[in-house]
Amino acid sequence: MRDALSTTEGREGGGREKSRTGAAWAIFKLMMTPLNSSELRMDPASLYREELYTDRRIGTIRVLTPVTSAGAPDLGRPTLYVGETQLLTPGGLLPLSFEIEATSLADAIEKFGAGANEAVERTRKEIEQLRREAASSIIVPDRMGGFDPPAGGGLPGGGQIRLR
Repeated sequence: MRDALSTTEGREGGGREKSRTGAAWAIFKLMMTPLNSSELRMDPASLYREELYTDRRIGTIRVLTPVTSAGAPDLGRPTLYVGETQLLTPGGLLPLSFEIEATSLADAIEKFGAGANEAVERTRKEIEQLRREAASSIIVPDRMGGFDPPAGGGLPGGGQIRLR
């Protein structure tokens, strides 16, 4: 966490002062927050046994089998199938995770490709939405409108720009 806290010299008394900057401080502060043990309790009615299957080439399928708190299969809840793969992007590998509507492992294997394609498309749309939001939050001076500097001068510290 060297970036989270930086020290500066030169306050009164020659002491050192810690300054907090950026997102790193937020993460550090979160880590310092004491955990409440009542919030960390597992729900015994929502337990699953997890099995992992992979072809070591395209991806993995997690089979989540519902179990009771004694570890016995819970036949009252459906088995869940979750596909996982990675997409190579210019920014690096992007992990994709998606639920597969299936009734068996063989059915989940058959539907893996369609689920992965849907996850890629959903991720692409989310990235486009994030780009649009980021672009709309940029303030361009032409779009600010209504900016009228006070009479007798412009912004403080101004000067003239000379081109040669």
